Amino acid sequence: MSTDTTLETPSETVSPILKSVNPATGEVIAEWPVHDADAVTAAVGRARVASAAWRELGFDGRKKALLRWVSYLVNHADELSELIRKENGKPLEDAYLELILAVEHTDWAAKHAKKHLSAKKVSPGMLLANFEAVIEERPVGVVGVIGPWNYPIYTPNGSIAYALAAGNAVVFKPSEFTTSIGNYYADAFAKANPELPSGIFSTVNGLGATGAALVASGVDKIAFTGSTATGKRIMAAAAERMTPLVLECGGKDAAIVADDADVNAAADGIAWSSFANSGQTCVGTERIYVVDELADQFVAAFKDKLKTVAPGSGDTATYGPMTMPSQVEVVRSHIADAIAKGGKAVVGGPESVRAPYIEPVVLIDVPEDSLAVTEETFGPTVTIKRVKNNDEAIALANASKYALASTVYSKSKGMEIARQLRVGMTSVNSVLGFAGVAALPFGGVGESGIGRIHGEQGLREFTRPHSIARQKFAIPGMELLSFSRKASTVKLIKQVIKLKHGRHT
Repeated sequence: MSTDTTLETPSETVSPILKSVNPATGEVIAEWPVHDADAVTAAVGRARVASAAWRELGFDGRKKALLRWVSYLVNHADELSELIRKENGKPLEDAYLELILAVEHTDWAAKHAKKHLSAKKVSPGMLLANFEAVIEERPVGVVGVIGPWNYPIYTPNGSIAYALAAGNAVVFKPSEFTTSIGNYYADAFAKANPELPSGIFSTVNGLGATGAALVASGVDKIAFTGSTATGKRIMAAAAERMTPLVLECGGKDAAIVADDADVNAAADGIAWSSFANSGQTCVGTERIYVVDELADQFVAAFKDKLKTVAPGSGDTATYGPMTMPSQVEVVRSHIADAIAKGGKAVVGGPESVRAPYIEPVVLIDVPEDSLAVTEETFGPTVTIKRVKNNDEAIALANASKYALASTVYSKSKGMEIARQLRVGMTSVNSVLGFAGVAALPFGGVGESGIGRIHGEQGLREFTRPHSIARQKFAIPGMELLSFSRKASTVKLIKQVIKLKHGRHT
């Protein structure tokens, strides 16, 4: 996901003030102090103190606090949605949709943490039948979250809400492009829970140096969303302290329009997946593979869906500006490379790039080795390729070094095709469905990241299992874990083991 700046060293000199800017107008929305390494360390220290009180609340107490936070966000949705529109650039309805998705996930995490993380008894087995065996899930402690700007609430919330529900404190570094949103989000938690100590969920603000300081601060886990290149640097830095992490990185997500697809439904869904949020969606479609017999029909339907799709900042705009100015040149270079290598623009073209807006661009006949196919574009462009059959579509979809999400349209073969895709998530006969289902884990494979947020796996991502074996009573003469063990005991055990395990054929 191309949503982050370079990870810098904590010693880098930075401006003491970070300006929050409206990407559509360049207007300065707010100014925030930049937190240096000492300030980050202090924030983590406060979080560590607060984590004890948060942990002691237990599942029920944390559930109440998280649901109060949810209510506050819902009751202030208009205010927060307007801030998202202003600082991130997306239309107001899309901002509200993002907020509600985050609310639904927080509600799920709050209500399901007890079920999935409570102590669990397991069988001790025959040899230690006099033992009780228990697995207890412990919070890791303090989680450092480094978030993106494209979905400045929904995406980091997948780590924040689940880490909090699991009993951890969180220190959140929002993107420098959406600092006001991140701070509003954390302040909302405090305002909804004034009786709780400060530091349970707090923010640190800044550029790459602040993120690097958070990684080096002694947090117990790092959750990062951003580019694969920066993810690798964070992983290397975290390795110095053996800090575990969860990374959601780049995507080059493919959509397959199979030989029995509903073409109109596929065109409608994939058009939204490709161009919503100005194409700045890590799980949005960037490559489309259509079986040849449906290709002409699909391209015509796809173009038709885009007739009224246009960027802008007004109430009628389909999507907003590019949030990060430097991404405009990335999009421009991918379009130019695709055309230079023989691709054709059937919607838009190089002239569609007019910063801070980029109009929809649809490219066909683009070679598979072009930047528009191999690298994350993260803008309102998409490639369409004809394929001989479903198998070729699967093979090309799997050929990317990225493996985050995918889409399949097929009336009868959707699940069969989905199971052959090397990705973390697939939506069948719709787009991005997995992102809205709180019980489903979210994450990638290969260079798209490691670990999972959301669902039961997302809760467990922020705990560590503690295994406890308690001897309930002693069996005279049957001591195995002792120097006083008798030869007759071992002889008996050998006979029992042979009867149990020695007759398999």
